[in-house]
Amino acid sequence: MPFGLLLAAVNATNTLTRAAPPTAPQPGFGLMFWVLIVVSAAAIAVVIERLLYFHRAQIDSAQFLAGVRNVIKRDNVIEALSICDATPGPVARLVKAAILNRDGGQARIDEVIEEIGQSEVPRLEHNLPLLATIAQVAPLLGLMGTLFGFAAVFRELRSPDGLAVGYAAPGQMFDGMMQALYAASLGIGVAAFCYAAYNYLVHRVNLIVLDMERASREAVKLALGEGGNSGDS
Repeated sequence: MPFGLLLAAVNATNTLTRAAPPTAPQPGFGLMFWVLIVVSAAAIAVVIERLLYFHRAQIDSAQFLAGVRNVIKRDNVIEALSICDATPGPVARLVKAAILNRDGGQARIDEVIEEIGQSEVPRLEHNLPLLATIAQVAPLLGLMGTLFGFAAVFRELRSPDGLAVGYAAPGQMFDGMMQALYAASLGIGVAAFCYAAYNYLVHRVNLIVLDMERASREAVKLALGEGGNSGDS
């Protein structure tokens, strides 16, 4: 009797095993999906680095210039230069250059300020072209991933493993279709993020450049004195 029960249990287990459908493999993401992941990580790194740089570069220029002006009025040039050294950003470097070249007259001060401005703007725009490039290339990478996904679908259709050549079960095509959808959606998302981030960062650059232009006029006055007495008069 126990042997008969054991045999019945084994037969029931075999029947359930044969009846249970095989577990379908999880669809992969595809090569271009991971390429877009790497590209998006690079874009996020650029955005974070630029935000930190702009946070250090953009200062309260009015308060900074007021402090330097008070020190200059006391003829304490060394302390004014120390304030410029302790203050980060292009505005402080511009004011320092104007003070150091105050003996050359207004023409020399204007020349130095222009040189400082030309050297600071590329620093502010560093890596922004890369962000704009990613915004333009990401949808193309997503489209390429979509094409790869549909190529996988057609590869399944022509595979002789199905019922017949030219036919395939829906499960055999889901992998390629999901790869196509993943790549397309990620490519559009990365492009949208990079485009919005690029416009915001360019706006921050424009604000800092405007501060530099205002500070350059004040720097000339500080270097020449409140009365406008130049060094070559």
